[in-house]
Amino acid sequence: MKTLYFDCFAGASGDMIMGALVSVGVDQRALLEQLQLLGVGGWQIDFERVDRSGISATYARVQTAHEHAHRHLADILKIIYDSGLSDRVKDRAARIFSRLAEAESRVHNQPIEKIHFHEVGALDAIIDICAAAIGFDLLGIERFVSSPLRVGTGMTAMAHGSFPIPPPAVAELLTGKPIYAGDIEGEFVTPTGAAIVTTVCEEFGSLPAMKVEANGYGAGTRDHKNFPNVLRLLLGEAEAAEAANDQSLLMIETNVDDMSPQLFGHVMERAFELGALDCFLTPAQMKKNRPGILISILCRPDEREKFLQMLFAETTTIGARSYPVLRRALARETIRVETQFGPIDVKVAQISNNPNGCAVNAMPEFEQCREAAQKAGVALREVQEAARTAYWSQYRER
Repeated sequence: MKTLYFDCFAGASGDMIMGALVSVGVDQRALLEQLQLLGVGGWQIDFERVDRSGISATYARVQTAHEHAHRHLADILKIIYDSGLSDRVKDRAARIFSRLAEAESRVHNQPIEKIHFHEVGALDAIIDICAAAIGFDLLGIERFVSSPLRVGTGMTAMAHGSFPIPPPAVAELLTGKPIYAGDIEGEFVTPTGAAIVTTVCEEFGSLPAMKVEANGYGAGTRDHKNFPNVLRLLLGEAEAAEAANDQSLLMIETNVDDMSPQLFGHVMERAFELGALDCFLTPAQMKKNRPGILISILCRPDEREKFLQMLFAETTTIGARSYPVLRRALARETIRVETQFGPIDVKVAQISNNPNGCAVNAMPEFEQCREAAQKAGVALREVQEAARTAYWSQYRER
């Protein structure tokens, strides 16, 4: 599976993404020819090789004519959908701009159709976003992954005054995504960069297992001293099964030896109510030879804080540790089968690259089986076996 990794150690912007795409292998001429299909004039792009703290990077210098009009989302979508670009590129570019509009709508508490895009609706943003969508398509990217994003620190000047970094629209776009400030003052993630990365990337974390085929650097405008202001892209091939099913998750753990046993069940229930992917309790022999319980909660990396707060509120612990884990989950589906006890759902798990395409696990829904067994006055295991038999019989006929 063709995979693109965004290494955002210096943030991300539209021109950095465009430059990095060219650096990693997108043909400049093909990119410019595709952009001409937008049917809008008044723009020019020059690609330059520049030095950023010793790293050779591509700087995409986008020059546009000054515009007085502020566009709405409908105006931008009309430009995109009326263009001669492929449907894939149109769809991706439209989704990026729609995400931008939704963020602006929430920030300004205005209906999305009334939002004026101001800076992010200018022609250079249209060029940046469409160039990114074209570049992804030319490279044939199937999977997008990003590192945590460095957003910077300090204040930034905007049309409505000075705002803290990250500014409101960027903060909205990055909600739920892993970010950090860094130690250099300045704005490192622009609205356009945030919209592109958060629209295409469903995974955020460390570099996934893959065979790297190329890497490239896109330069930002500023040239910091002893800090490369670049976005790095790594292009590679990951096995389909690994790419589709491996997830970078977080394990949160704490040991407790001074709490009533009655409370542990409640803690587990609270963890699942908050969206834990898993929660389990393990007996542990702790210091001073006291018996205790290890509470383990598996969650998504951006959910760490709420589970820590729950543990501190609901247990007697005064400290908890967390560490990244990689989980592979088999592809699964639910199939309804007919039995003499009525219809039963069967959860089926498969290995996607299994050459025989064979299911490795078929488990009837427990509650449905128990209800059917009680209604029929038979043993629970009899209903479960009937459901399994029905599934395997149905599977052989497929």
